[in-house]
Amino acid sequence: MVFGEEKMNWKIWLLIIVVLGSLLAIFPLQFSKGVKIVSVDDNSLAFQQGLRQGQIITNIDGEKVNNFQDYSRIISSKFSEETNESDATYSIKTDKGTFTLTTNREPQIGLEETNSSSSKLKVFLIDKNSIEYQAGLRENQTIQSINDYEVNSLEDYNIEINKLFPDENKIKLTLTIKLVPQPIILFDNRAPEIVVKDIEKTRIKTGLDLSGGARALVDAEEKELTTNELIDLIAVTSERLNVYGLKDIQVRPVKDLSGKNYMLIEIAGSTPEELENLISQQGKFEAKIGNETVFVGGKKDITYVARTGDQSGIYSCNPYQGGGEICQFRFAISLSEEAAQRHASITKNLKTDPENSRYLEKKLDLYLDDKLVDSLFIGKDLKGSATTQISISGSGTGANRQEAFESATQNMKQLQTVLISGSLPFKLKIEKLDTISPLLGKQFINTIFIAGAAAILTVGLLIFLRYRNLKLSLAVLITSLSEVLIILGFSALFNRNLDLPAMAGIIAAIGTGVDDQIIILDESQSKHLSLKEKIKRAFYIILGTYVTTLFALLPLIWAGAGLLKGFAITTIIGISAGVFIARPAFAEIVKKILKE
Repeated sequence: MVFGEEKMNWKIWLLIIVVLGSLLAIFPLQFSKGVKIVSVDDNSLAFQQGLRQGQIITNIDGEKVNNFQDYSRIISSKFSEETNESDATYSIKTDKGTFTLTTNREPQIGLEETNSSSSKLKVFLIDKNSIEYQAGLRENQTIQSINDYEVNSLEDYNIEINKLFPDENKIKLTLTIKLVPQPIILFDNRAPEIVVKDIEKTRIKTGLDLSGGARALVDAEEKELTTNELIDLIAVTSERLNVYGLKDIQVRPVKDLSGKNYMLIEIAGSTPEELENLISQQGKFEAKIGNETVFVGGKKDITYVARTGDQSGIYSCNPYQGGGEICQFRFAISLSEEAAQRHASITKNLKTDPENSRYLEKKLDLYLDDKLVDSLFIGKDLKGSATTQISISGSGTGANRQEAFESATQNMKQLQTVLISGSLPFKLKIEKLDTISPLLGKQFINTIFIAGAAAILTVGLLIFLRYRNLKLSLAVLITSLSEVLIILGFSALFNRNLDLPAMAGIIAAIGTGVDDQIIILDESQSKHLSLKEKIKRAFYIILGTYVTTLFALLPLIWAGAGLLKGFAITTIIGISAGVFIARPAFAEIVKKILKE
């Protein structure tokens, strides 16, 4: 390629090479189809069998997966409602009458064999909010038969219950999932507990302002955080948010111009209410017997918390006495040996409950942020026992069953999260809370691109009217577009998120670049100096402006507790690429055009 009869200068080649490199950074040379795994529940069977975040699914059981719609269609067809457990209706005859139940799970009651001649199976434990209790079953009733089949022992009972709820009802499917880089086989009766999305066509990552979600600027109450305290706070908060299942998050330290430390949390796809609930409470968990603490939340006392499978979930939903519905949840935890020994030492001196000899006189009380959330009976056989297995329960209420179910699920997740991560080291306050919808983010992107394109075209038109030279106008347009590509390429290469301040920074960089190009064009029109001296003189002005702008932008990196950091860094990248790569190339192009 030549301008007139001269070959292109190395400065022009440098611009071309950098632009091509930016295009490769933005548009990678990959043509794979499928869906990308965004997150996998760490406690799910899918995780245990090998699915991981970042893997790409291209095929399921021989069916190609080209996009998210394909994945949803295939999974929906494999795991239809027909594969779910169906309800069973049966009757239980006791010494107090016959009761009919319709449910999809085994009865949630405690039974014991007795020496009675009339019946050998007695109910000693039943949840007052359970379906069984609502149907009429009570403690101390003796079971005589199930569906008219005589029951004289626990073995008889289990035989009849297994007929109603056999393992075969839990239909399990085999999924052969072709992944990049290797295939995997899943065996489960539920759809994989993963979140997937279409593979991005570019490496450009949009920030919260454009992708949608919530952002919070957080500080400690009545305390100024030191650097070490902020690091500890970020570590616990990150673990808590990840445990809760929010994978697409950013938790980072920021400072304002006075040097005060803050924690900035950004969660894509979250609502401000969810974010506020997660971080506004300290999450201090204590399990007490009387006034003595048995264990607290965190890894020191809690070695395992069940979050999926048969050991965790909502086990009953029923009408609530005050109106509406109530749903009960239950999940298992494992205690450390130290916590188990504390349990043993506290319970060894307890007496049995005079009203119910099956339990000890005191309960295990669960406190969250110093509020009692539940009280659990302690079986008398656990007296002085260093037990490591505990079942935690609770509830959620709502105007209808759906709301109650969602409330119970939310409460269960919150409690599980606090048990796993422990309490936050400080009580927090939210200084600023923002939210934006993905639809509004798309409108922002469209508006910014239209505004940017209109600005560049308008500048090109004005330059053409000013200098009456089409080649000079095209040179300005091409140089401005190349600067935009360099900024985007840098962001893609170093995984920088483009948010609204960053997009504003791109427009600011374009404006600064156009100013510099006009300076070069105006200086080149002077009739008193050689063309080389004219360009040299223009660059003195450009470098002076660059240094001034650079020092003006540096404080913005910390201004507003870092919320303007995207604007400052993007603008600095843009003007630096312009001054050291694009402007020299533009000056060479101007020289060649004016010599023609």
